[in-house]
Amino acid sequence: MKVFITGGTGLIGSTVVAELLAAGHNVTALSRSASSAERAEAAGATPLRGSLTDLEVLRTAAGQADGVVHLAFSNDFSSPESVAKGVAEEADALAALAETLIGTDRPLVTVSGTPVTPGRPSTEDDPLSTAGPVGGRSDSVARVLALAPRGVRSSTVRLPRTVHHGGQGGFTGLLTENARRTGVAGYPGDGAQRWPAVHALDAAVLFRLALEKAPGGTSWHAVADEGVAVGDMAEVIGRRLGLPVEPVAEETFGPLGPVFATDQPASSTRTRAELGWTPVRPGLLADLENLEA
Repeated sequence: MKVFITGGTGLIGSTVVAELLAAGHNVTALSRSASSAERAEAAGATPLRGSLTDLEVLRTAAGQADGVVHLAFSNDFSSPESVAKGVAEEADALAALAETLIGTDRPLVTVSGTPVTPGRPSTEDDPLSTAGPVGGRSDSVARVLALAPRGVRSSTVRLPRTVHHGGQGGFTGLLTENARRTGVAGYPGDGAQRWPAVHALDAAVLFRLALEKAPGGTSWHAVADEGVAVGDMAEVIGRRLGLPVEPVAEETFGPLGPVFATDQPASSTRTRAELGWTPVRPGLLADLENLEA
């Protein structure tokens, strides 16, 4: 299959590209800079210069592909305005990709987060929240999934708050960055709130499975650890970096502070049963032991 991917040189995207190539697919990767194009080419993909705002580039690439995987996002959480800009850019990009595939029955795999369901782990059947700073991303995903009756084999892989690899990545990576910056391995709330997690290499397998066989209009959970206490993450981070471990104000983490303080475990029972996905890589706490001081 000839696959067009956005976000193919990031932490998650690079593992997805490697997984697709290992399975025999040909990959064209959107590359917004010369350095990212070099990384894509070194990985074995064909780079295509452009960004999420280059809608004609996206339409052309999607039209020439047998399937599309969308992973790119600005990941600028420095202010509410920057987050809103990233959400809007992604919405336009996803619309361009999806509209190009209408009537083709080709797959479009996009990405979202696992939902929050108070009092229990969320499942693949739970709706995504449209509230909060990145709630608009859920609206974009819903529009893509709704195109299944119009000949787009659309699906979404819901990623947990932490997708890790070598002790880095995701919300836990932000905890680590904050610890290095402030000299305290801090956590919001009482630390008992739980975040789901998955190793990036396991998540990559699920993206491939969704591309190859997921029915249109479906959602899947890339969850290996159903819920790891944030306080336990901070304990490992503090020990590895030689820093004290303390509760800190939500505001320490900017616009994402309230999300960081929320208990949000998630299940992947249906995903494992129906797509045959079996995560085999180290869990989050074990992977955090790879952090270097």
